[in-house]
Amino acid sequence: MDKRWALILLLMTALVGCGRSPTPPPTPIATAPPAGTGPGASSPLVAASGEVVPAQEAELGFTRQGQVRTIAVAEGDEVEAGQVLVTLDTVVLEAKVRKAEAALAEAQAQLARVKAGARPEEVAAAEARLEAAKAQLAQAATQRDQPDVGATEAEVAATQAQIAATMADRLAADELHDKTMKCVKVDMPGGETKKICPALGPIEEQARYNLQAAEAARAAAQAHLDALLAGGDAEVRAARAGVRAAAAQQDLAQAKLDTLQAGATAEEVTAAGARVAQAEAALQAALAALDQATLRAPFAGTVTLLEISVGETVSPGQAALTLADLSRLQVETTDLSELDVGRVARGQPVTVFVEPLGVEVTGQVVRIASQAEEIGGDVVYAVVVELDKQPPGLRWGMSIEVEIDTEQDE
Repeated sequence: MDKRWALILLLMTALVGCGRSPTPPPTPIATAPPAGTGPGASSPLVAASGEVVPAQEAELGFTRQGQVRTIAVAEGDEVEAGQVLVTLDTVVLEAKVRKAEAALAEAQAQLARVKAGARPEEVAAAEARLEAAKAQLAQAATQRDQPDVGATEAEVAATQAQIAATMADRLAADELHDKTMKCVKVDMPGGETKKICPALGPIEEQARYNLQAAEAARAAAQAHLDALLAGGDAEVRAARAGVRAAAAQQDLAQAKLDTLQAGATAEEVTAAGARVAQAEAALQAALAALDQATLRAPFAGTVTLLEISVGETVSPGQAALTLADLSRLQVETTDLSELDVGRVARGQPVTVFVEPLGVEVTGQVVRIASQAEEIGGDVVYAVVVELDKQPPGLRWGMSIEVEIDTEQDE
Protein backbone atom coordinates (compact mmCIF):
# COMPACT_ATOMS: atom_id res chain seq x y z
CA MET A 1 0.00 0.00 0.00
CA ASP A 2 2.80 2.30 0.82
CA LYS A 3 4.61 1.49 -2.45
CA ARG A 4 1.49 2.18 -4.46
CA TRP A 5 1.02 5.64 -2.98
CA ALA A 6 4.65 6.40 -3.52
CA LEU A 7 4.36 5.50 -7.21
CA ILE A 8 1.29 7.72 -7.67
CA LEU A 9 3.05 10.62 -6.03
CA LEU A 10 6.05 10.19 -8.34
CA LEU A 11 3.85 10.19 -11.47
CA MET A 12 2.03 13.37 -10.40
CA THR A 13 5.33 15.20 -9.85
CA ALA A 14 6.54 14.27 -13.33
CA LEU A 15 3.30 15.52 -14.94
CA VAL A 16 3.58 18.93 -13.18
CA GLY A 17 7.21 19.37 -14.38
CA CYS A 18 6.26 18.69 -18.01
CA GLY A 19 3.63 21.52 -18.13
CA ARG A 20 6.01 24.31 -16.85
CA SER A 21 7.30 26.89 -19.52
CA PRO A 22 11.09 27.08 -20.09
CA THR A 23 12.98 30.15 -18.80
CA PRO A 24 13.62 32.66 -21.73
CA PRO A 25 17.25 33.57 -22.54
CA PRO A 26 18.48 37.07 -21.45
CA THR A 27 17.75 39.99 -23.87
CA PRO A 28 20.94 41.52 -25.40
CA ILE A 29 21.60 45.26 -24.67
CA ALA A 30 21.15 47.49 -27.76
CA THR A 31 24.23 49.55 -28.75
CA ALA A 32 24.54 52.65 -31.09
CA PRO A 33 26.05 52.04 -34.54
CA PRO A 34 29.60 53.21 -35.02
CA ALA A 35 30.00 56.86 -35.98
CA GLY A 36 29.82 57.56 -39.72
CA THR A 37 27.69 54.47 -40.49
CA GLY A 38 24.22 55.97 -39.96
CA PRO A 39 21.70 56.55 -42.77
CA GLY A 40 23.05 59.13 -45.30
CA ALA A 41 26.24 59.79 -43.30
CA SER A 42 28.42 58.30 -46.01
CA SER A 43 26.62 60.02 -48.98
CA PRO A 44 28.91 62.35 -50.94
CA LEU A 45 25.97 64.38 -52.31
CA VAL A 46 24.77 67.73 -50.95
CA ALA A 47 21.28 68.76 -52.06
CA ALA A 48 19.78 72.26 -52.21
CA SER A 49 17.13 74.33 -53.96
CA GLY A 50 17.73 77.46 -55.97
CA GLU A 51 16.84 79.53 -59.00
CA VAL A 52 18.15 80.53 -62.42
CA VAL A 53 19.90 83.93 -62.49
CA PRO A 54 21.90 85.91 -65.09
CA ALA A 55 25.66 85.64 -64.95
CA GLN A 56 25.77 89.47 -65.17
CA GLU A 57 23.09 91.90 -64.02
CA ALA A 58 23.07 95.57 -62.98
CA GLU A 59 20.67 98.29 -61.89
CA LEU A 60 21.80 101.41 -63.74
CA GLY A 61 21.27 105.03 -62.74
CA PHE A 62 22.84 108.52 -62.81
CA THR A 63 25.37 110.05 -60.44
CA ARG A 64 23.83 113.52 -60.77
CA GLN A 65 20.35 114.99 -60.67
CA GLY A 66 18.68 116.02 -63.90
CA GLN A 67 15.64 115.87 -66.13
CA VAL A 68 15.33 112.92 -68.51
CA ARG A 69 15.59 114.21 -72.09
CA THR A 70 15.69 110.99 -74.16
CA ILE A 71 15.19 107.26 -73.61
CA ALA A 72 16.74 105.29 -76.46
CA VAL A 73 15.62 101.78 -75.41
CA ALA A 74 12.54 99.84 -74.31
CA GLU A 75 12.08 96.78 -72.11
CA GLY A 76 13.24 93.67 -73.94
CA ASP A 77 15.72 95.50 -76.19
CA GLU A 78 19.15 93.95 -76.63
CA VAL A 79 22.01 96.47 -76.42
CA GLU A 80 25.75 96.49 -77.01
CA ALA A 81 28.40 97.60 -74.53
CA GLY A 82 28.79 101.39 -74.65
CA GLN A 83 25.42 101.98 -76.31
CA VAL A 84 23.55 105.13 -75.18
CA LEU A 85 20.49 104.21 -73.12
CA VAL A 86 19.21 107.44 -71.49
CA THR A 87 20.27 111.10 -71.58
CA LEU A 88 19.51 114.03 -69.28
CA ASP A 89 19.05 117.66 -70.28
CA THR A 90 22.52 119.17 -70.83
CA VAL A 91 21.91 122.86 -71.68
CA VAL A 92 23.54 124.16 -68.49
CA LEU A 93 26.34 121.59 -68.60
CA GLU A 94 27.20 122.43 -72.21
CA ALA A 95 27.36 126.13 -71.32
CA LYS A 96 29.81 125.34 -68.53
CA VAL A 97 31.98 123.39 -70.97
CA ARG A 98 32.06 126.33 -73.41
CA LYS A 99 32.96 128.70 -70.59
CA ALA A 100 35.76 126.39 -69.43
CA GLU A 101 37.07 126.10 -73.01
CA ALA A 102 37.17 129.89 -73.35
CA ALA A 103 38.99 130.24 -70.01
CA LEU A 104 41.55 127.67 -71.10
CA ALA A 105 42.12 129.41 -74.43
CA GLU A 106 42.66 132.73 -72.63
CA ALA A 107 45.10 131.18 -70.14
CA GLN A 108 47.04 129.49 -72.93
CA ALA A 109 47.26 132.76 -74.87
CA GLN A 110 48.49 134.57 -71.76
CA LEU A 111 51.15 131.91 -71.20
CA ALA A 112 52.28 132.27 -74.82
CA ARG A 113 52.52 136.05 -74.43
CA VAL A 114 54.52 135.73 -71.23
CA LYS A 115 56.97 133.28 -72.78
CA ALA A 116 57.32 135.31 -75.98
CA GLY A 117 58.05 138.57 -74.14
CA ALA A 118 57.42 142.06 -75.52
CA ARG A 119 56.89 142.44 -79.27
CA PRO A 120 59.41 144.61 -81.16
CA GLU A 121 56.74 147.19 -81.93
CA GLU A 122 55.88 147.47 -78.21
CA VAL A 123 59.53 148.15 -77.34
CA ALA A 124 59.83 150.69 -80.17
CA ALA A 125 56.72 152.52 -78.96
CA ALA A 126 58.06 152.61 -75.39
CA GLU A 127 61.38 154.00 -76.66
CA ALA A 128 59.55 156.69 -78.62
CA ARG A 129 57.55 157.69 -75.53
CA LEU A 130 60.80 157.95 -73.57
CA GLU A 131 62.41 160.21 -76.20
CA ALA A 132 59.31 162.40 -76.25
CA ALA A 133 59.44 162.68 -72.46
CA LYS A 134 63.10 163.69 -72.60
CA ALA A 135 62.31 166.39 -75.19
CA GLN A 136 59.46 167.65 -73.04
CA LEU A 137 61.76 167.81 -70.01
CA ALA A 138 64.33 169.84 -72.01
CA GLN A 139 61.64 172.26 -73.16
CA ALA A 140 60.34 172.66 -69.62
CA ALA A 141 63.83 173.38 -68.37
CA THR A 142 64.25 176.08 -71.02
CA GLN A 143 60.95 177.69 -70.03
CA ARG A 144 62.02 177.63 -66.40
CA ASP A 145 65.28 179.44 -67.19
CA GLN A 146 63.58 181.99 -69.47
CA PRO A 147 60.03 182.32 -68.25
CA ASP A 148 57.56 184.21 -70.42
CA VAL A 149 55.31 186.90 -69.11
CA GLY A 150 51.95 185.27 -68.52
CA ALA A 151 50.71 181.88 -69.58
CA THR A 152 49.42 181.41 -73.09
CA GLU A 153 46.28 179.44 -73.94
CA ALA A 154 48.45 176.93 -75.77
CA GLU A 155 50.52 176.31 -72.64
CA VAL A 156 47.40 175.81 -70.54
CA ALA A 157 45.86 173.44 -73.10
CA ALA A 158 49.10 171.46 -73.40
CA THR A 159 49.35 171.13 -69.63
CA GLN A 160 45.73 169.99 -69.38
CA ALA A 161 46.40 167.34 -72.04
CA GLN A 162 49.46 166.27 -70.09
CA ILE A 163 47.34 165.89 -66.94
CA ALA A 164 44.86 163.71 -68.80
CA ALA A 165 47.68 161.50 -70.08
CA THR A 166 49.25 161.17 -66.66
CA MET A 167 45.89 160.27 -65.12
CA ALA A 168 45.45 157.48 -67.70
CA ASP A 169 48.94 156.22 -66.96
CA ARG A 170 48.15 156.37 -63.22
CA LEU A 171 45.01 154.25 -63.64
CA ALA A 172 46.85 151.69 -65.80
CA ALA A 173 49.71 151.43 -63.30
CA ASP A 174 47.23 151.05 -60.44
CA GLU A 175 45.43 148.20 -62.25
CA LEU A 176 48.72 146.45 -63.02
CA HIS A 177 49.80 146.72 -59.39
CA ASP A 178 46.48 145.24 -58.22
CA LYS A 179 47.06 142.23 -60.46
CA THR A 180 50.47 141.59 -58.92
CA MET A 181 48.83 141.39 -55.48
CA LYS A 182 46.42 138.63 -56.49
CA CYS A 183 46.87 134.97 -55.57
CA VAL A 184 45.43 131.88 -57.27
CA LYS A 185 44.47 128.44 -55.99
CA VAL A 186 46.05 125.65 -58.03
CA ASP A 187 45.07 121.98 -57.87
CA MET A 188 48.33 120.10 -57.39
CA PRO A 189 48.95 116.40 -58.23
CA GLY A 190 47.49 114.17 -55.54
CA GLY A 191 44.41 116.33 -54.95
CA GLU A 192 46.11 119.03 -52.85
CA THR A 193 45.09 122.67 -53.42
CA LYS A 194 47.88 125.22 -53.02
CA LYS A 195 47.65 129.02 -52.85
CA ILE A 196 50.22 130.69 -55.11
CA CYS A 197 51.01 134.43 -55.21
CA PRO A 198 53.39 134.39 -58.18
CA ALA A 199 53.80 138.14 -58.69
CA LEU A 200 54.87 139.07 -55.19
CA GLY A 201 58.50 140.06 -54.95
CA PRO A 202 60.40 141.72 -57.81
CA ILE A 203 57.34 141.90 -60.08
CA GLU A 204 55.21 143.62 -57.46
CA GLU A 205 58.06 145.98 -56.56
CA GLN A 206 58.45 147.05 -60.21
CA ALA A 207 54.69 147.59 -60.52
CA ARG A 208 54.70 149.65 -57.32
CA TYR A 209 57.56 151.80 -58.66
CA ASN A 210 55.61 152.37 -61.89
CA LEU A 211 52.57 153.39 -59.87
CA GLN A 212 54.56 155.85 -57.79
CA ALA A 213 56.13 157.35 -60.90
CA ALA A 214 52.74 157.74 -62.56
CA GLU A 215 51.32 159.44 -59.48
CA ALA A 216 54.31 161.80 -59.30
CA ALA A 217 53.86 162.71 -62.97
CA ARG A 218 50.15 163.43 -62.44
CA ALA A 219 50.80 165.55 -59.36
CA ALA A 220 53.54 167.51 -61.09
CA ALA A 221 51.36 168.19 -64.14
CA GLN A 222 48.52 169.35 -61.92
CA ALA A 223 50.86 171.65 -59.99
CA HIS A 224 52.11 173.09 -63.28
CA LEU A 225 48.57 173.82 -64.43
CA ASP A 226 47.67 175.40 -61.10
CA ALA A 227 50.69 177.69 -61.33
CA LEU A 228 49.89 178.70 -64.91
CA LEU A 229 46.34 179.57 -64.01
CA ALA A 230 47.43 181.56 -60.95
CA GLY A 231 49.35 184.09 -63.11
CA GLY A 232 51.68 186.91 -61.92
CA ASP A 233 54.31 185.78 -59.42
CA ALA A 234 53.26 182.20 -59.96
CA GLU A 235 54.86 182.04 -63.41
CA VAL A 236 58.23 181.02 -61.98
CA ARG A 237 56.57 178.39 -59.84
CA ALA A 238 54.68 177.15 -62.91
CA ALA A 239 57.90 176.83 -64.87
CA ARG A 240 59.51 174.86 -62.08
CA ALA A 241 56.42 172.68 -61.73
CA GLY A 242 56.58 172.04 -65.47
CA VAL A 243 60.10 170.75 -65.11
CA ARG A 244 59.09 168.44 -62.29
CA ALA A 245 56.12 167.13 -64.32
CA ALA A 246 58.29 166.50 -67.36
CA ALA A 247 60.89 164.73 -65.24
CA ALA A 248 58.25 162.50 -63.68
CA GLN A 249 56.87 161.71 -67.13
CA GLN A 250 60.35 160.75 -68.28
CA ASP A 251 60.80 158.46 -65.27
CA LEU A 252 57.51 156.73 -66.02
CA ALA A 253 58.43 156.21 -69.68
CA GLN A 254 61.81 154.82 -68.65
CA ALA A 255 60.17 152.39 -66.17
CA LYS A 256 57.79 151.10 -68.84
CA LEU A 257 60.63 150.54 -71.28
CA ASP A 258 62.71 148.73 -68.64
CA THR A 259 59.79 146.41 -67.87
CA LEU A 260 59.33 145.51 -71.54
CA GLN A 261 63.01 144.92 -72.15
CA ALA A 262 63.45 142.78 -69.02
CA GLY A 263 61.01 140.17 -70.32
CA ALA A 264 59.06 137.66 -68.23
CA THR A 265 60.54 136.34 -65.02
CA ALA A 266 60.50 132.67 -64.03
CA GLU A 267 57.78 133.48 -61.49
CA GLU A 268 55.58 135.04 -64.19
CA VAL A 269 55.99 131.98 -66.43
CA THR A 270 55.19 129.68 -63.50
CA ALA A 271 52.09 131.69 -62.62
CA ALA A 272 50.86 131.68 -66.22
CA GLY A 273 51.49 127.93 -66.44
CA ALA A 274 49.57 127.38 -63.20
CA ARG A 275 46.59 129.27 -64.61
CA VAL A 276 46.68 127.03 -67.70
CA ALA A 277 46.76 123.90 -65.53
CA GLN A 278 43.86 125.20 -63.47
CA ALA A 279 41.85 125.98 -66.60
CA GLU A 280 42.56 122.51 -68.01
CA ALA A 281 41.37 120.90 -64.76
CA ALA A 282 38.19 122.99 -64.83
CA LEU A 283 37.53 121.94 -68.42
CA GLN A 284 38.03 118.26 -67.58
CA ALA A 285 35.61 118.60 -64.66
CA ALA A 286 33.02 120.25 -66.92
CA LEU A 287 33.42 117.54 -69.56
CA ALA A 288 33.10 114.82 -66.90
CA ALA A 289 29.90 116.40 -65.60
CA LEU A 290 28.54 116.53 -69.15
CA ASP A 291 29.43 112.87 -69.71
CA GLN A 292 27.61 111.92 -66.50
CA ALA A 293 24.37 113.13 -68.11
CA THR A 294 24.52 110.19 -70.55
CA LEU A 295 23.78 106.64 -69.36
CA ARG A 296 25.56 103.96 -71.40
CA ALA A 297 25.43 100.17 -71.25
CA PRO A 298 28.41 98.84 -69.26
CA PHE A 299 28.09 95.45 -70.97
CA ALA A 300 26.08 93.76 -73.72
CA GLY A 301 22.71 92.51 -72.50
CA THR A 302 18.93 92.90 -72.43
CA VAL A 303 16.92 95.71 -70.86
CA THR A 304 14.70 93.75 -68.48
CA LEU A 305 13.11 96.65 -66.56
CA LEU A 306 12.64 100.37 -67.35
CA GLU A 307 11.73 102.55 -64.36
CA ILE A 308 11.79 106.15 -65.68
CA SER A 309 10.05 108.27 -68.32
CA VAL A 310 10.91 111.30 -70.47
CA GLY A 311 10.60 114.57 -68.56
CA GLU A 312 11.00 112.94 -65.16
CA THR A 313 13.59 114.35 -62.74
CA VAL A 314 15.93 111.65 -61.49
CA SER A 315 18.17 111.77 -58.42
CA PRO A 316 21.66 110.36 -57.87
CA GLY A 317 21.51 106.64 -57.10
CA GLN A 318 17.94 106.22 -58.37
CA ALA A 319 17.52 103.09 -60.51
CA ALA A 320 16.71 104.02 -64.09
CA LEU A 321 16.71 100.53 -65.65
CA THR A 322 17.91 96.98 -65.15
CA LEU A 323 20.30 95.38 -67.64
CA ALA A 324 21.05 91.64 -67.67
CA ASP A 325 23.07 89.28 -69.85
CA LEU A 326 20.43 86.64 -70.58
CA SER A 327 22.72 84.76 -72.97
CA ARG A 328 24.67 83.44 -69.96
CA LEU A 329 22.37 82.06 -67.28
CA GLN A 330 23.60 80.25 -64.19
CA VAL A 331 22.20 78.74 -61.00
CA GLU A 332 22.27 80.10 -57.46
CA THR A 333 21.21 78.12 -54.40
CA THR A 334 18.80 79.62 -51.86
CA ASP A 335 18.79 77.13 -48.96
CA LEU A 336 22.20 75.43 -48.76
CA SER A 337 22.63 74.84 -45.02
CA GLU A 338 25.60 75.96 -42.99
CA LEU A 339 25.95 72.30 -41.98
CA ASP A 340 26.71 71.35 -45.61
CA VAL A 341 28.63 74.34 -46.96
CA GLY A 342 31.87 73.15 -45.37
CA ARG A 343 31.86 70.14 -47.73
CA VAL A 344 31.38 72.26 -50.86
CA ALA A 345 34.35 73.54 -52.89
CA ARG A 346 34.89 75.30 -56.20
CA GLY A 347 35.14 73.00 -59.18
CA GLN A 348 32.93 70.22 -57.75
CA PRO A 349 30.51 68.71 -60.30
CA VAL A 350 26.81 69.48 -59.95
CA THR A 351 23.63 67.94 -61.34
CA VAL A 352 20.88 70.51 -61.83
CA PHE A 353 17.22 69.55 -62.23
CA VAL A 354 15.18 72.34 -63.85
CA GLU A 355 11.68 71.73 -62.51
CA PRO A 356 9.62 73.81 -65.03
CA LEU A 357 11.38 72.14 -67.99
CA GLY A 358 11.75 68.67 -66.45
CA VAL A 359 15.36 68.39 -67.61
CA GLU A 360 18.70 67.70 -65.95
CA VAL A 361 21.81 69.72 -66.73
CA THR A 362 25.36 69.30 -65.47
CA GLY A 363 27.58 72.07 -64.20
CA GLN A 364 30.20 72.93 -61.60
CA VAL A 365 30.56 75.14 -58.54
CA VAL A 366 32.19 78.47 -59.46
CA ARG A 367 31.54 80.61 -56.39
CA ILE A 368 30.63 80.18 -52.72
CA ALA A 369 29.29 83.13 -50.72
CA SER A 370 31.66 84.28 -48.00
CA GLN A 371 28.80 85.67 -45.91
CA ALA A 372 25.72 83.81 -44.75
CA GLU A 373 22.06 84.80 -45.02
CA GLU A 374 19.28 83.96 -42.61
CA ILE A 375 16.08 82.66 -44.21
CA GLY A 376 13.21 81.51 -42.00
CA GLY A 377 15.56 81.13 -39.05
CA ASP A 378 17.98 78.95 -41.01
CA VAL A 379 21.53 80.04 -41.78
CA VAL A 380 22.26 79.40 -45.46
CA TYR A 381 25.01 80.16 -47.99
CA ALA A 382 24.54 80.98 -51.67
CA VAL A 383 26.49 78.75 -54.05
CA VAL A 384 26.74 79.69 -57.75
CA VAL A 385 26.83 76.94 -60.36
CA GLU A 386 27.93 77.45 -63.95
CA LEU A 387 26.04 75.25 -66.39
CA ASP A 388 27.88 73.14 -68.96
CA LYS A 389 25.15 73.99 -71.45
CA GLN A 390 21.97 76.06 -71.42
CA PRO A 391 18.86 74.02 -72.27
CA PRO A 392 16.23 75.53 -74.59
CA GLY A 393 13.54 77.45 -72.73
CA LEU A 394 15.68 78.23 -69.67
CA ARG A 395 14.60 81.57 -68.15
CA TRP A 396 15.62 83.86 -65.36
CA GLY A 397 13.85 82.96 -62.10
CA MET A 398 13.03 79.31 -62.84
CA SER A 399 13.15 76.96 -59.83
CA ILE A 400 15.85 74.28 -59.72
CA GLU A 401 17.18 71.50 -57.49
CA VAL A 402 20.90 70.77 -57.31
CA GLU A 403 23.03 67.87 -56.12
CA ILE A 404 26.70 68.66 -55.50
CA ASP A 405 29.17 65.79 -55.57
CA THR A 406 31.48 66.74 -52.69
CA GLU A 407 33.93 63.89 -53.32
CA GLN A 408 35.09 65.24 -56.66
CA ASP A 409 37.04 68.40 -57.38
CA GLU A 410 37.92 70.10 -60.62
